[in-house]
Order: sequence, then structure tokens, then C-alpha cells
Amino acid sequence: MKLIIGLGNPDKEYELTRHNFGWLVLDSLASKKMLTWSNHKVSNSQLTDFQGEKEKIILAKPLTYMNNSGQAVQALKQFYKIPTHNIIVIYDDIDLPYGKIRISKNRSAGGHKGVDSIINHLKSKDFKRIRLGIGPQEGKAEDFVLKKFSSEDKKQLNEILDTTHLILEDVLDKSFDEAANKYNQKTPS
Repeated sequence: MKLIIGLGNPDKEYELTRHNFGWLVLDSLASKKMLTWSNHKVSNSQLTDFQGEKEKIILAKPLTYMNNSGQAVQALKQFYKIPTHNIIVIYDDIDLPYGKIRISKNRSAGGHKGVDSIINHLKSKDFKRIRLGIGPQEGKAEDFVLKKFSSEDKKQLNEILDTTHLILEDVLDKSFDEAANKYNQKTPS
């Protein structure tokens, strides 16, 4: 079983903001697969799932707000008894240029408060990440990440979402390392 977490914030005002990139990826994937989200009270998340080629895949959108994402991830890990290395977190990365995608694992939070919360709650960095570039930063980071995608950014958005879906397919059907080798070369920063 794999757990794929998309990071974001639950309120309507945060829809289509850069900080909700993880949610956008999972919402578009769920839409393509015609999946329905349901509330999971134990983890304070929205969940859906599907049967992958090799195993069951759970998609989760924490409703805890970005900076408390670790609460939901820890609750999901315990509820489903999923090892940390079977968790994949998708989130925005201000240090990567917009449109660039990086696949990594077992690294620091890099200043991302949602990822920092996950590391603190899991007491481990041993989870996988798909980092979606939103840079270059303009103004204060806290303000920049909460702005909606510009009209110029939106032109590329569907392509980025589709590429992220392909990356997830490779991660799930082949291996994380294979996907990282393949896609990190394609999207140099």
C-alpha cells in the first residue's frame, strides 16, 4: 500500500494558489480516474483510493492547513499502518523555477513549513517527495505562496499536472529511483 499526500490549505480562498499545488495534482488525478473524495475524521483529511498495478494507492488531502500537515500524515500512517518509506508527499517548492519538478527522498524540509511539520510528526525524513517549482519568488515568501497562479502560469499548469501524473505512474509501477533518474534529468533547475 502507498499513501500519496498532496499538501494544501482547505479554505476556498486558497484554491488555485501556489501553496495548493499538491492538492491540484491530486484533484486532477482523481478527476481523471473518476474517483470521489470522502472525509476521514481520524486524520482530518479527504481521501480516495484506487487499485494500482501492484498495490492499493490512497490519495490524501490534509485539512489541517499547511503548517500542521504532519498531524494528518501521522494519523494516516498509524491508521493504515504504512511504513514511512511508502509515503509520497507532493508540494510546492519556492526554490525551483515554475514548471520544474524534482523527485527526492530523505532530505530536509528546505524551509517548507508543511514538510517540516511532517518530519517532526513522523520523526523521520524517510519519505518520498515530488517538489513542484513555483519560483522565482516575488516579495515575501508567505505572501507569494498564497497568491493565485498568474494567467501566464495557468497556460503551463495542465502540462505540469500531466507530467506529475506520469511521474506518479512511474513511481508506482516501476520504482522511485527509476522515476527520479528519468524525470530529474528532464527538468534541470
